[in-house]
Amino acid sequence: MLKVKIVRLNKQAVLPVYATAHAAGMDISACLDVPVTIEPSATALIPSGFALELPEGYEAQLRPRSGLALRSLISLPNTPATIDADYRGEVKVILINHGKSPFTVNHGDRIAQMVVAKVEQVSFEEVGELGTTVRGEGGFGHTGTGIHRKQQK
Repeated sequence: MLKVKIVRLNKQAVLPVYATAHAAGMDISACLDVPVTIEPSATALIPSGFALELPEGYEAQLRPRSGLALRSLISLPNTPATIDADYRGEVKVILINHGKSPFTVNHGDRIAQMVVAKVEQVSFEEVGELGTTVRGEGGFGHTGTGIHRKQQK
């Protein structure tokens, strides 16, 4: 199991926790002195009360919670948000209210999921042309077109 250092910046902070034995993401909770209300179409930056020290070669991704999205249309506008291994500040979550009613975030509310993943840095090799594939330059929904289905047969 990967060890990640964590610092509680606020004594009231709820540290990330896996809800089930096989969960990919840990629940991230709001760490607030007072509730924050997010109006429809508005965003809010919600503190977590903790900071991480990720090992080199890893990142943490913040993702929406499906229940909040389904019930209240609350999501993350920059999903997945990336926390880099060299970031040492407080983990904060940008929430957006896609709903038609104000949404209030209270201290301890589970507001996002965090997945820690291995990443590779790359070095680019500039070339004159790229190799060919069946897909070629097809993108942005091309696999749903009749042309692509005919090519696969």
